[in-house]
Amino acid sequence: QVQLVESGGGLVQPGGSLRLSCAASGFTFRSHVMSWYRQAPGKERELVASIHTNGGSTYYEDSVKGRFTISRDNAENKVYLQMNSLKPEDTAVYYCKATPLRLGGQVYWGQGTQVTVST
Repeated sequence: QVQLVESGGGLVQPGGSLRLSCAASGFTFRSHVMSWYRQAPGKERELVASIHTNGGSTYYEDSVKGRFTISRDNAENKVYLQMNSLKPEDTAVYYCKATPLRLGGQVYWGQGTQVTVST
């Protein structure tokens, strides 16, 4: 059974930090590009950051560059998103996504974790 379970969300003040985790099981983690997406109320889901299978290549959406860091541990089947200098506009549900390198393979999503940045 495939599972992607996010954790680490919560309420934080502007300027604060959170570390999101996504634990994967039921598929070959090391063969999947891992990504974090977010969806704010009334907005479309957007890509925040992604990391290639060996961790050697990363991508960040412009608004989070220099503040967020994505990393992965292929031995533990986990992907992380360290979020620093959080802003109210970072408030959203954050989702973990697994995309296979093999074309046409199954894509997996987690259930999401809420991040709220507010005073």
